[in-house]
Amino acid sequence: MGLVLGTLRLPAIVLLAGDASAAAGTNIAISAASAASGGYAHARAGRVDWRIVAWMAPPSVAGAVVGGLYGHVVPTSLLFAGIAAVLAWNGLDLLFSPVRPRERTEPRVGPAAVFGFVIGLVGGAVGVILGTLRMPALLRAIGLTAHRAVGTNLVVGFLLGLAGFAAHALRLEVEWDLLVAGLAGALPGAWLGARATGRFSEHGLRRAIGIALLAIAVVFAIEAAL
Repeated sequence: MGLVLGTLRLPAIVLLAGDASAAAGTNIAISAASAASGGYAHARAGRVDWRIVAWMAPPSVAGAVVGGLYGHVVPTSLLFAGIAAVLAWNGLDLLFSPVRPRERTEPRVGPAAVFGFVIGLVGGAVGVILGTLRMPALLRAIGLTAHRAVGTNLVVGFLLGLAGFAAHALRLEVEWDLLVAGLAGALPGAWLGARATGRFSEHGLRRAIGIALLAIAVVFAIEAAL
């Protein structure tokens, strides 16, 4: 589907790790590795706007580091509420695709920097690279074409994920056994998924994953309220 889907993986990592901060560090590392393979392929095909990467990646990295280093000071209930909000947005985006492209002849770099930092901050704390939050910004606020937005999104997501992982690793908030197991599944899974492109209904897959994310979001929201 061209998505890293760290939000779909995150609830399982939280359950296995037993700690939201450790799950965030583990999950964001797996997401970064998955984004790297996709980003490399898009870069080779010329579908990355390096000017936007140059403006968006540094504040994304800064935000991810801040979020990764200080995410632990956020109360667990608030962190769960943040996870629920991210999952809900991702689910609604997959179900309804509410954002439509607004292409510009000259993509805007100011919004790239602002959205980069904010999304990086949330992603570093929660443990996802938030490609589905960054994509609407790339399409509408910044004005990239859909094809270049996909490649640019993955490259920025990889750099964000790498920085967030480093920040969590410095605080020893990584479950290394889960990380190894996650990489062992995610990397070949991404490869097999790429080979299976076109064999399944993308619309059906998006709806199924969207419904699953919304259901999981409700569970996290209940946990946050308790």
